[in-house]
Amino acid sequence: MKQSFSVWLRHSFQRRLGQAVVMAAALLISPAFAAAKDKPDGNAAHAAKKSVAEKSAAKSKAKAKQTVKQAKAAKPEPPGPLADFGKETASDDVVHVANWVSYTRNNRKKSFVLIDKKNAQLYVFDPRGKLKSRTPVLLGKAIGDHSVPGIGSKPFSKIKEDEKTTPAGRFLAEHGRNTRGEDIIWIDYNASVSMHRLRKVSAKEQRAQRMATEDASDNRISYGCVNVPAKFYDGVLKPSVSRHGAYVYVLPETKTPQQQFGSFDVPPAKALPDKPKGEEVARSPDNATAKPR
Repeated sequence: MKQSFSVWLRHSFQRRLGQAVVMAAALLISPAFAAAKDKPDGNAAHAAKKSVAEKSAAKSKAKAKQTVKQAKAAKPEPPGPLADFGKETASDDVVHVANWVSYTRNNRKKSFVLIDKKNAQLYVFDPRGKLKSRTPVLLGKAIGDHSVPGIGSKPFSKIKEDEKTTPAGRFLAEHGRNTRGEDIIWIDYNASVSMHRLRKVSAKEQRAQRMATEDASDNRISYGCVNVPAKFYDGVLKPSVSRHGAYVYVLPETKTPQQQFGSFDVPPAKALPDKPKGEEVARSPDNATAKPR
């Protein structure tokens, strides 16, 4: 009996010892197994590093392109040429403004029109500053460089003699139509000032005869609009505005061009202005109608 108990006790001790050894071994192996399981293999790690490197390279390339683009945008445009009048002569103010517009590229790659109110002349230039042609025109009857506020909505019968001005300034030309359905080119839509073909208003005004004389003083007869010979309007002015767009520079008569536009004599000139001065842009809705003056 004692021998059997002794055998059982030894077997029991051996069994418990074996379980303890197995449990200890499991505890030692488990962390290593878990670490091995979580650790990526060599190929996966290489692929991950390659993906990160490719993304970084693409980001750097995009940033470099953006920097180059910004640098080009910030680089000032080189000066343009002086205005080319060919064999035509013009007043000192016209030459001054035309040279400044072309040299500083104030026309923003558009055609440009200069209206000399003092001499009742209109000049059309192409985007490179080359004179295409000029013509005498009829202008607002009154001397002055500003439009009376609200004049665009006034009936003709309510417009006073001293309010019949052709405003000075820089304007973006816009195609439009008047209340008769005739195509015109707006200078200042809000003030109802446009360039349009010469038409007979009344026999008493003799507009065609006024335009034919060499005396500029009798060319002041309109309510403010610029009357252009029909042949010139259809053959020079309208095509130039339609093809390239145009800025219209109406020269002042009560102050200097420098005061009106911020212009300067060129060349030489070391710096170009950041933005045009004296700009007055009055855009009209498509096919908008109003009564030109």
